[in-house]
Amino acid sequence: MRDNMKIRLFAAMLAIAASTVPAQGADKVRIGVSNYNISNLTVGVAQTKDFFKQEGIEAEIIRMNPNVATMALVSGDIDYSTLMGSVIGANLKGAKLKMIACSQDRTPLSLVGKAAIKSVKELKGKTIGVGSYGSTPDIIARMVVKHYGVDPETEIKMLALGSDSARLTALKEGVVDAIIVAPPVDFEGKKMGFNILSRAGDILRFPYNGLGTSVEKITERPDGVKRVIRAVVRANGLIRRNREGAIQVLVNWTKTKPEFAEAAYDSTVGVFSQDGTIPEDGLRLVIENFRKSMNLSRQVSLSDVSDSTLLFQVQRDLGIKK
Repeated sequence: MRDNMKIRLFAAMLAIAASTVPAQGADKVRIGVSNYNISNLTVGVAQTKDFFKQEGIEAEIIRMNPNVATMALVSGDIDYSTLMGSVIGANLKGAKLKMIACSQDRTPLSLVGKAAIKSVKELKGKTIGVGSYGSTPDIIARMVVKHYGVDPETEIKMLALGSDSARLTALKEGVVDAIIVAPPVDFEGKKMGFNILSRAGDILRFPYNGLGTSVEKITERPDGVKRVIRAVVRANGLIRRNREGAIQVLVNWTKTKPEFAEAAYDSTVGVFSQDGTIPEDGLRLVIENFRKSMNLSRQVSLSDVSDSTLLFQVQRDLGIKK
């Protein structure tokens, strides 16, 4: 009787230990992001709401300069990057990287200018603050001004400034005349008296953020890649369905005030992809912009820069698509 009691007590202790220690064999992955902002809310939700953990993934999310993140992805120092533009740009330069899912199929970025500047056309001869040269915000800023008839190559100067908050500081100090930023920084700028000159998502159908990884990982670790994709797709489902839960993560993720987080969510919830699909027309637009900026004469197909094979399997597993 006493021996049975000892056995039951030992089993209970094992159960308690198992519940408080990470599961053995969980895949450790490192994910590079440019900022802890709404552009990367998907991985923030996947982490905070345990979607990664439920898929057997122990994820470390690392804030990195886009160019550094891409180099780290090439070298294998990180496993995934959310920086779609940087991944595609590196691919076109010969890196064996591909996009495997899209978390935002439109951009949440806004062009914010000084109080004296009322329109994008007034930016001729001015300076725009971006994250880094060749990054997705840089590309989008160029596309936005071009849409309004301003030549981004000859009539605008771009200045690499780093994070969204650093760009806002530069705008306040008069270092630049406008900045391209994601919510909630655009709302913070508006409250300071700056003007939102254009919301890029209103004029561009442009896949913004997602998941990029190495061709080697896609080929050699397809099960692990599928589990990461599944966590991301599930996180986007929560973002689209659960306003309160998503806003709370955004407050913690961005260290911003609830009022800014609420405004950011309400203005951008529609850009979060329902199923992770990379929109083909938007991807072609990204490719063509890179081809022009890099003076590439060769044709580039969608499959050269993306691989949706594992995503489609995840969509079927989740009952999203047949």
